Amino acid sequence: MAVSFGWLAIGIKSQRHFLPPERSASPGLTRPFHAFVKAVRYVLIMNPSPIILAQTDPDIVRCFPVMLQLRTHLVETEFVSRVRRMQQQGYQLALLADTTGTVRSVAGFRIMELLYSGKTLYVDDLVTDSGTRSQGYGDRLIDWLVEFARSNGCNEFSLDSGTQRVDAHRFYLRKRMKISSFHFSLPLNK
Repeated sequence: MAVSFGWLAIGIKSQRHFLPPERSASPGLTRPFHAFVKAVRYVLIMNPSPIILAQTDPDIVRCFPVMLQLRTHLVETEFVSRVRRMQQQGYQLALLADTTGTVRSVAGFRIMELLYSGKTLYVDDLVTDSGTRSQGYGDRLIDWLVEFARSNGCNEFSLDSGTQRVDAHRFYLRKRMKISSFHFSLPLNK
């Protein structure tokens, strides 16, 4: 059997070809087949198109469906103008799409100078599409953000996370982040 994914073509032979004769009759998949599946998963899922900064209106619009899953109060018709205003204050919007061009993970962030930490990359928004969580998109985007911070001379990478987002907290702790403070807020327009 041969499998082809555009530029990637891999041939798979029978189970007997990969296993020693004494194991060739055993049921189940071969170790090489497992390696093949991992390689295909990496190419198709873990290694999607590059992470880009959304700098055009169409790219900003592409981010809206995923961002809406985190910021449910947003209105689609106001999203581009709001992001544009924020960009004038240093906000940047990064997106990670799959191989079909569908946006799977989005991060809004800014680099700023703070007295307590110096130059800091602060993540305002970080969300992966609910249908594709635990598939590596968030991992890849946060790793990219940390590297972006390093390459821009930042001393710290930080974010706030809602207390109800327990799964996100587990993810951040797995990424070796620490809980360093509480964030307090007071709504002024209600």
